[in-house]
Amino acid sequence: MGIGLGIFLLVVGAVLKFAVQDAIPSIDLGMIGLILMGAGALSLVLSLIINQQRRHTRHDAIIEHHDTTPPRERY
Repeated sequence: MGIGLGIFLLVVGAVLKFAVQDAIPSIDLGMIGLILMGAGALSLVLSLIINQQRRHTRHDAIIEHHDTTPPRERY
């Protein structure tokens, strides 16, 4: 999910920065685009680091087996 979110934020930020030509009073769409691209890049880098750390962990499963059959009678 982190990689997809990072790419999404990068794309939305780039669209706001480079493709939108509208002007909204007191809102700088170019700066919002830069902020979103920065957040997307940070999200992408952090998710790649976390995924890399997950690959180097070791998971062991301990399975205990208890014999539940009744004991045999001795002759």
